[in-house]
Amino acid sequence: DGKVNGREHFIFQNTAQDDKGEIIQDFLTSFYGGTALIPKYIYLPEVSDLELMENYLSTKKGSRCFIRIPHKGEKKDLLQMVKKNAQITLEQFKNKLIQEKEINKVALTELASVLQLEELPVRIEAFDISNIQGMDSVGTMVVFEEGKPKNSDYRRFKIKTVQGANDYESMREILTRRFFHGLEEIKSLQERNLELSKGKFLYFPDLIMMDGGKGQVNVALEVLKKLDLEIPVCGMVKDDKHRTRGL
Repeated sequence: DGKVNGREHFIFQNTAQDDKGEIIQDFLTSFYGGTALIPKYIYLPEVSDLELMENYLSTKKGSRCFIRIPHKGEKKDLLQMVKKNAQITLEQFKNKLIQEKEINKVALTELASVLQLEELPVRIEAFDISNIQGMDSVGTMVVFEEGKPKNSDYRRFKIKTVQGANDYESMREILTRRFFHGLEEIKSLQERNLELSKGKFLYFPDLIMMDGGKGQVNVALEVLKKLDLEIPVCGMVKDDKHRTRGL
């Protein structure tokens, strides 16, 4: 997406598909449907229904918006430059993803070796308890998949059964709730013959990481044993600056 003085946008779809015009039309609807800035001129290699899209964008803009498909001259050259830049950016993005994936795999391999795990921990869940001056305790669960944060699976638990600052019992509560919910979801979905992907808690981790030492680890192991689950657990021991110094 290139801009000239904010009044002109050049858009190129890098695909050999026959429905390229429809793909570009879908992109226009999606992109400009969610932005306040719509330029006066948009240059494309092609589009399925030019008049319809012009009317749609003009209505959203509140003034005329023109779609042009240049076949020669400066605008055609600019469109080709957009194509070249898009291809370079795509290739750089692909290389970055490959490098990140390899780095994450190396880190997970080292972690599995240190913890003597039989398999790589593809999904990791880490748990922590926080409170303000001993009041309003809250449990948090953060999730990593293939070495990358999965923010959509993060959860926060308001402590319901523990009074005051008792990290061990608070941790026992949130772990019980987390894995009990997961087991209940699996059971419910299986009874209704629904896809397991519909649940929020049913994906269990390959490794549980506790913010603490042996005490927190033992709480987790007790909860898992009570629910008849076998999941490796480790504790993250912190230094005086609250940085992890050991597992």
